[in-house]
Amino acid sequence: MWVFITLFAAGCQSVRTAYQNTLARETGFLHATMSRSLYGLPLVSVYLVVCWQIFGWVSIEKHLDFFIPASICAIAQVMATYFMLRAFQTGSFALGTLLAKTEAVLVALIGLPLLHHTLSIGSWIGIALGVIGAIVMSIKWSNIRQSYKDISLLLGLGSGLCFAIASVTSSMATHSLSGSLITSAGVTLWYVLALQSIILCGIQIYKSKDMLAPFKQEFSLSCKVGVLSSLGSIGWFTGFALVNPALVKTLGQIEIIGTLYYSKVRFAEKLTKQQWLGGVMILVSVILVVTSTIK
Repeated sequence: MWVFITLFAAGCQSVRTAYQNTLARETGFLHATMSRSLYGLPLVSVYLVVCWQIFGWVSIEKHLDFFIPASICAIAQVMATYFMLRAFQTGSFALGTLLAKTEAVLVALIGLPLLHHTLSIGSWIGIALGVIGAIVMSIKWSNIRQSYKDISLLLGLGSGLCFAIASVTSSMATHSLSGSLITSAGVTLWYVLALQSIILCGIQIYKSKDMLAPFKQEFSLSCKVGVLSSLGSIGWFTGFALVNPALVKTLGQIEIIGTLYYSKVRFAEKLTKQQWLGGVMILVSVILVVTSTIK
């Protein structure tokens, strides 16, 4: 079941990311980041009611065990989205997304202390390969001495780290609830989107001095981003609740197929042989880490 859910989530996210990249170019980073939560919240609310009716409600036994990781997840997702959109602007659509895919490796690492995962020698080899792959993909060899200043590298890796933190903390928050895992995942997602909407809408209204500012820019495109984001998030959060988040994120790498398509067709970008090589190395590293970690 989780396999189909993950494939669905990856497909939605691939299309959503392309739309969000376009939205960021039209309206700016703040609105593009905010749209995925505010415009996705209504659909998630309906989904949560359906889960409640079918699978039953859940209870919170230890409030801090839920609200702390869920709040960290919300903030980490906002930062991850912002970093990824910035990476698109400084590098390329494909480069930013592929670098963010180091998330799967980072999920395995962060899961060591928080989700009690273990890493084998094969996992460490995979991690090293992923780091090398990111360097190969991102560095401009003609100016290697200044490579550490390549902002797209830092933004892409920062996005991957924040997405990894969000994946692990969402799993922690979901499993802190008592009741159906499906409903628990829905509750966690609803809280995360609601908190993100409050924070980002507040910032946008404050900056524009207009209470309706979140609804005045590219409404149709914002709705597309919100709907696709909510559908994808439902899949991701449900997958995190059912199995190890690292496994979900590894299977989710199929999203890269859509990324490369949109990079070539929608944004008319060219991938160099160096970037292809680095991307392949990152994917191989992800497979090595997860297959060595999950038994």
